[in-house]
Amino acid sequence: MEKVAGWYPAWHVALLYWTWLFLFTFGFTGAEITCRSCHFQLKPQQQHPQQGLLMHLRTDRGEKEQRRFPGKKGGERGQGAGKEAADAELQETLSPAPPGTKFSGWETRRVPGDSEKVTGESRPRAAAAPAEDQPLRGRGSPAAGGRPGSVRRRRWGRSPRGAAGREPGESGAARFGLEELRLGSTTFALAGDSAHNQAMVHWSGHNSSVILILTKLYDYNLGSITESSLWRSTDYGTTYEKLNDKVGLKTILSYLYVCPTNKRKIMLLTDPEVESSLLISSDEGATYQKYRLNFYINSLLFHPKKEDWILAYSQDQKLFSSVEFGRRWLLLHEQVAPNRFYWSMMGSGREPDLVHLEAKTVDGHAQYITCKMQNCSEATHSKPFPGYIDHNSLIVQDDYVFVQLTSGGRPHYYVSYRRNAFTQMKLPKYSLPKDMHVISTDENQVFAAVQEWNQNDTYNLYISDTRGVYFTLALENVKSSQGLEGNVMIDLYEVAGIKGMFLANKKIDNQVKTFITYNKGRDWSLLQAPNTDLRGNPVHCLLPYCSLHLHLKVSENPYTSGNIASRDTAPSIIVASGNIGTELSDKDISMFVSSDAGNTWRQIFEEEHSVLYLDQGGVLVAMKHTSLPIRHLWLSFDEGRSWSKYSFTSLPLFVDGVLGEPGEETLIMTVFGHFSHRSEWQLVKVDYKSIFDRRCEEEDYRPWQLHSQGEACIMGAKRIYRKRKSEKKCMQGKYAGAMTSEPCVCTEADFDCDYGYERHSNGQCLPAFWYNPSSLSKDCSLGQSYLNSTGYRKVVSNNCTDGVRERYTAKPQQCPGKAPQGLRIITSDGKLTAEQGHNVTFLVQLEEGDLQRSLIQVDFGDGIAVSYANLSSTEDGIKHIYQNVGIFRVTVMVENSLGSDNAVLYLHVTCPLEHVHLSLPFVTTKNKEVNATAVLWPSQVGTLTYVWWFGNNTEPLITLEGSITFTFSVEGMNTITVQVSAGNTILQDTKTIAVYEQFQSLRLSFSPNLDDYNPDIPEWRRDISRVVKRALVEATGISSKHILVAVLPGLPTSAELFILPYRDATGENKRTSADLEQISERLIQKLNQNLVHFELKPGVRILVHAAHLTTAPLVDLTPSHSGSAMLMLLSVVFVGLAVFVIYKFKRKIPGLNIYAQMQNEKDQEMVSPVSQRESIPNIPQSELMSPEQLVDEKLEIQPIGK
Repeated sequence: MEKVAGWYPAWHVALLYWTWLFLFTFGFTGAEITCRSCHFQLKPQQQHPQQGLLMHLRTDRGEKEQRRFPGKKGGERGQGAGKEAADAELQETLSPAPPGTKFSGWETRRVPGDSEKVTGESRPRAAAAPAEDQPLRGRGSPAAGGRPGSVRRRRWGRSPRGAAGREPGESGAARFGLEELRLGSTTFALAGDSAHNQAMVHWSGHNSSVILILTKLYDYNLGSITESSLWRSTDYGTTYEKLNDKVGLKTILSYLYVCPTNKRKIMLLTDPEVESSLLISSDEGATYQKYRLNFYINSLLFHPKKEDWILAYSQDQKLFSSVEFGRRWLLLHEQVAPNRFYWSMMGSGREPDLVHLEAKTVDGHAQYITCKMQNCSEATHSKPFPGYIDHNSLIVQDDYVFVQLTSGGRPHYYVSYRRNAFTQMKLPKYSLPKDMHVISTDENQVFAAVQEWNQNDTYNLYISDTRGVYFTLALENVKSSQGLEGNVMIDLYEVAGIKGMFLANKKIDNQVKTFITYNKGRDWSLLQAPNTDLRGNPVHCLLPYCSLHLHLKVSENPYTSGNIASRDTAPSIIVASGNIGTELSDKDISMFVSSDAGNTWRQIFEEEHSVLYLDQGGVLVAMKHTSLPIRHLWLSFDEGRSWSKYSFTSLPLFVDGVLGEPGEETLIMTVFGHFSHRSEWQLVKVDYKSIFDRRCEEEDYRPWQLHSQGEACIMGAKRIYRKRKSEKKCMQGKYAGAMTSEPCVCTEADFDCDYGYERHSNGQCLPAFWYNPSSLSKDCSLGQSYLNSTGYRKVVSNNCTDGVRERYTAKPQQCPGKAPQGLRIITSDGKLTAEQGHNVTFLVQLEEGDLQRSLIQVDFGDGIAVSYANLSSTEDGIKHIYQNVGIFRVTVMVENSLGSDNAVLYLHVTCPLEHVHLSLPFVTTKNKEVNATAVLWPSQVGTLTYVWWFGNNTEPLITLEGSITFTFSVEGMNTITVQVSAGNTILQDTKTIAVYEQFQSLRLSFSPNLDDYNPDIPEWRRDISRVVKRALVEATGISSKHILVAVLPGLPTSAELFILPYRDATGENKRTSADLEQISERLIQKLNQNLVHFELKPGVRILVHAAHLTTAPLVDLTPSHSGSAMLMLLSVVFVGLAVFVIYKFKRKIPGLNIYAQMQNEKDQEMVSPVSQRESIPNIPQSELMSPEQLVDEKLEIQPIGK
């Protein structure tokens, strides 16, 4: 129909009507819309519940919950604790909007014609998304507040950006009075509840027509519920019956729960401010029995299999259990952490009545405890994790249990797979996590978001092996934000229905871009923007400079914009809001749909809408985000390719939420809202069945193959789904699922880099600079085998076969026989103190060698020694009781046919000192005094005792001062250990110093970009020292025995290069001082020519430069340096004369002789203009090792007791 210009009286009537309605509603404020499930701190953002304007409210969907990745430590999902997690279905809390009067439904009538002319162009009818046509004010929000489980905020939509008036794209038929497309609907008003501002809805589904609605009046001033009503429908929402008389006219209800395994069982919780009771129904809410409680319920957790088993968490942190659906309760445990209790999962938990919980001990520590739900006494419960854990860190999810333990200021994460022993989770060595969130544990793999030491508003995504131990990087710098409850929200979305498919917003150079992966993070790519916009105009957007970006947040408030939707039952359809350009923006947001799993996209609306999936995705329903009343919605029957506008009510309705029947198998929807501020809740039942005249048959479907930009093999398989043909308009019913799945031949694309390996620009996985591939063989025993990695590992859940699988799969190898090496003896608690008369447990650890086939001898230092022929008797540690107080030298020796090793532990049997660092030179010359200083943190801790151990001496030197002076008369490697005792705490540090006749040193500097990767910790400096030494040897050809490199702490990054002599087997010096000079010149030449460099990571090249040559901090001056010796002699004579003059005038200058004496002592140490403090930096403990072991030794600082 042509559009014509003219004047019609009908327009004036309509204008008068809307003007009156505008004045009537101006200034009205509405009630709050709240969402109980939004409070659950760990809602991993995924797919299923309707967020935004269209919400699934407490439905039985048989799907995973919408998941949002959390803030506070915890990741409970599905079985998670708390009131929100306890409810098995999604349950939303609604609040009213401005209201009006009741109305009845009508039948749908179609308007003929498929297109209309717009300014000379012909385009499909209803192809554009309109703004709503009512110029009415939006409603305000009530004051913040509310009880646990309800959202204390309100604002679900935005005001339209366009001018008020008719909807853009509105057809001529609508404008000139022709009949519009309508949906069949009926309306029911909840009479008497106009003041109620919250509602909870449950729709059982699964061939059940029962709907339960609990409305409440929450008084924000009092902070409590003052009224409630319970409504029940048995005809899919056509009519409702008020049940207040059946539950008690004076009873105030606060929450509604439904058993997840039996929808007929309903539980109502009364407001504890009035009484603490439960009302239980076994017939879908038709009748109730009331049971009084002697505690106040804060949250419930239903068993995943047993319909009558429930855990209840009280307001005073007590956990109760019931095996009679709440009719009787038994106290399980006290001092339980909120939201940290779980049922044992049926797959890995062999005992269905086992409960996992985190409890607080008497002294305030947190422990992980498991016990039976009917017997959880001190004698029967177990502690799977040895020792304490961090508060609020226990997560039990699928086959995994996670805990966190902080020591030395660093968090350490431990995992138990299928309830086996806990193992520390292995991230890349220098990730140094500050925070970690478990995102998912699907398909025997852990997906985690880690905030590393140099990140503030982004997280890195890591993916694990099957046991959840070894993690590799999946994506860097994923955007994060703070939720309304203070929890962290990660911009990552798992697409429903397609295994391994994720969307993520990555921050690149302060721009946020959306990436997609089809293989669990191995490969990521930008989204291709649509070719045309909504009006058919071409879109010029070229990758990688321009792409489509999507908002991936599923907000805690279900009425805010930026939502995204996908469904298991419609695996190819994704609907989301976003924008086209160089980065993600909060402006010019449009709606986009993909019907081929993210390969191509189409723009469908120019403003934000929320989309509801009906009939297994066969029908998409869209409603615009707006604070104005609406009476239209949009329907698509062809996967979002075209949209038709339908009216669902005769009067504009302020929409508070939408409920689709569970399972998405039917075509009934209930819209909740108000006509005005003073009206009751209006429940509009919309039935879409009249749109269809038949059910789909086999010829109505076509095969559709999942692909990624043409690549059909995804996750090692070709998957072909059955989809309804877009031109067929029939009702689908139950979901048919994928038709076929055919495995593919394995290629390199099916494998990711293994732990410790990084992918380089040529696609190869090579060891990272910090990783030693041979380290895996250290933990196995002779006669056993281990898996020798090829640098690759197959993506978990990848189904490919043959091809390159054999070449890339780790190969089993026999454990080599080795002599004992790297022996350590420690106490079980890691302390170096013990109480007299108490058991001390010693643990013997060996880096290389086989303890099971070795002789172990332990001398406790008090006259008692023991021997063990194998490891079996020492697996639980070696226990000993000291009867006397003192310092005991505990020695252990391990010996086998290939060699032996020994270790020593000094145990103290008796002011919280936090850190001690032994400062002394790396290298010195013999017969020269060296100053060793114990640097403490904090520096003021009261009276201290210093215990000094030199080499193999059995008697220590004990002082009250933190510095001592000593000399070495023999060349070689010498160890010095200092132990500092402060009250009941003892800390120690050990350093190794090299003693030579002569040596030279050279200060090194690096490319400035190395500072960006410097976390300034000892382990990093040792690894870089090893890499620099190797680069020097490769560039100069000088023997590694001549070179010792020590990276210094602080920024900018620098290092000290020591040029050393060495002896041959006869003990003769192989190099003279002239030779060292020659080596120095060769090194400086190569350094100045920029020939010394190394690759820190793929694409990051570091150059090593010579800063300056240090000829003397510790150089022994030989006769060949006669000029320097003469200068030194003259200096000594001059100092002697100065001392003599000062002595003569000391009476006139009191105290000056003390200064001169101290200065004289310092002068004895100085043999060059470069001070010892400059050449011997303040290195953290364990920085100094032997030249060969400097970069391989582990940190030796140990808190020794408290």
